[in-house]
Amino acid sequence: NGGFEPTTSQKRAREIMGRNMFGVEEAIRHFGVNPTKQQAAVLSEIPFSEATLEQCKDTHVLVAVFPLSILEIRGKVAQGQRLFYDQDWYNKQAFAKDKGEAEWRLVRKTPVADSPSKTWDEQQALLGKDEETPRARVMVYATIGHFLSTGERLFEKIHVRCVDVDSAGDRVGVGGFSADGLDVCSYWDGRRVDCLGVSASRKSE
Repeated sequence: NGGFEPTTSQKRAREIMGRNMFGVEEAIRHFGVNPTKQQAAVLSEIPFSEATLEQCKDTHVLVAVFPLSILEIRGKVAQGQRLFYDQDWYNKQAFAKDKGEAEWRLVRKTPVADSPSKTWDEQQALLGKDEETPRARVMVYATIGHFLSTGERLFEKIHVRCVDVDSAGDRVGVGGFSADGLDVCSYWDGRRVDCLGVSASRKSE
């Protein structure tokens, strides 16, 4: 694992989350990241209480997100098994090139309850005060990483909207994670689709 030694905070989180944690070790193993000292420092403390982790241990994945774009993740896992749907429409899209920063995210493993067949605004109204809709990059990272780590396919029969928009102003969604791979799509905010919910993650505490 590149000499990585988990902190007390990370060890305690793993005790609670079990297989629903994609930590620094998994990111090193499956995405080939080499954490900088700054990234290791940022990720040293889990930004969620033990009570929150206990509450979310079966419904969420705790993810150590490194600054990787969707295109970079796709490139890293392109060999061997087919993990991305065969599509190139987003290759030049800004959201697919967004790298973000190192951070912990507590990502819901399923769409927000009752969120399919609703508009974006209606879906946002369903979020709890301690929830937010993450970027597509985070959802792709969490979905692909969790599969590589556990073999469990999240969002296999449904898509979830993310907070990003594409160059046409349509909301980006991910899902349909079948044997053909993970699909990246976009829908206008007013569209209601029964197989399109909304993604959510817990806000840092």
